[in-house]
Amino acid sequence: MDSIINIANFIAMKAIIKNTILLSGFLSFAMSAFPQCEIQNLIYPDGSMLYYIEPVNFYWTQSKNLKGGVVTDKENYYLALQPSPFPEKPLGHKLKDDLELKLANDSTYRLKHFDTRYMEHDTVMQMLYFIDPPYVDDLLKFEAVSVRINMGSTEGLRTYVFKLHKAAIKEQLDCFLKEKENKKKK
Repeated sequence: MDSIINIANFIAMKAIIKNTILLSGFLSFAMSAFPQCEIQNLIYPDGSMLYYIEPVNFYWTQSKNLKGGVVTDKENYYLALQPSPFPEKPLGHKLKDDLELKLANDSTYRLKHFDTRYMEHDTVMQMLYFIDPPYVDDLLKFEAVSVRINMGSTEGLRTYVFKLHKAAIKEQLDCFLKEKENKKKK
């Protein structure tokens, strides 16, 4: 009888351990796949320093994808977008049109083009758009729905409807503002 109870206890413990391992593995994967407040910095060749949170996927298909996030120079905030595919350097540097960002409140915001940079040995093109201070409150309240980027004369306007991480811009901007507030308190 004792051996039957021991076997039953062993089976129950095995199931609990298995579920605990699966849950902890899932949580660690989820946290590493979308780290919200791990602020990093990058010094560009021109000497400017930007602070950023690892870019996240907003849209992904076999043929096109869009990564991005919020970056700051500690004075202003920018939306950094990494569309793919992207034009080669000479054509990419000509992309200077503003961005249309639609939020969940059905309002469309025009963000001014700030810079286009090629990174990681020209395997990534990053476009920076200035976030006007009056837009910050709405960006903190509403998820992103879509963006429209003018990809130049070869393709024209490209619209990305956000399918993934719709709240990332809101959450990353909130993270930077909280860090700024915490530094003021110290």
